[in-house]
Amino acid sequence: MDCSSPIGIFDSGIGGLTVVKAVQNALPNEDIIYFGDTARVPYGIKSEHTIRSYALQITEFLMDRDVKMILIACNTVSASARDGIQKATGDIPVLDVITAGSKAAMQFPHHKHIGVIGTLATIGSKAYEEAIRQYNGEVEITAEACPMLVPLAEEGWTDNEIAEQIVKKYLQKFEGSDIDSLILGCTHYPLFTNTIRKVLHDPDIEIVDSALSIASMAKKKLGDLQLLNDEQSGNFNCYVSDRPQRFRELAERFLGQDIPNVHIAQLQQ
Repeated sequence: MDCSSPIGIFDSGIGGLTVVKAVQNALPNEDIIYFGDTARVPYGIKSEHTIRSYALQITEFLMDRDVKMILIACNTVSASARDGIQKATGDIPVLDVITAGSKAAMQFPHHKHIGVIGTLATIGSKAYEEAIRQYNGEVEITAEACPMLVPLAEEGWTDNEIAEQIVKKYLQKFEGSDIDSLILGCTHYPLFTNTIRKVLHDPDIEIVDSALSIASMAKKKLGDLQLLNDEQSGNFNCYVSDRPQRFRELAERFLGQDIPNVHIAQLQQ
């Protein structure tokens, strides 16, 4: 592991590309290896045991490619498997989107009421509540699971009438709640930012995107470890467990760049 080693990023599907995009902007010289577990998405409806098993398989896959850092770009994995991943990686630093998102939300000290949306597994774990209250034990938190948003994102349906109606249904819980900020507790959800803003009808509500925060944390951590890549490279290698062509179509539309190769990787079961 040295400065030229890649950063490993993984998610259950395409949502983690929000983290890839943020890291590419913050760290343009860094090589990135991304893994999207498209054969087994969505994670949010699966048990913690199953999620941990999947996450450790992907972690091993990334470690075999000599990554210098792993970013867990999946809130469900962050909630269920972060400790196990950190134990498995040894000296390789591991950052996760729940820690990043919670820290970002607490940058607004005048905010007294924070909303969180996420998958069933993430919301059920109460991981955001626990992380936020490490910074402020008195803040009010309202959370809501939005399980249908992940498959909608995987189909590219993020900014149409169907998406708007479903988002409106989920966000009913926040009507009249006077939330100051809303954490997008799934890396698929930034794809719905425009729809969410339209449904909320309140421009003063701060939308917290943990992808931007985790990219900033990665830059600082690599700098502290003297592992920043100073040479121009910025290669992006993408692996999925199924449907590479479909993934490539969605990924190119979202990232706004060509992805010459999306490789299939068979994980050891």
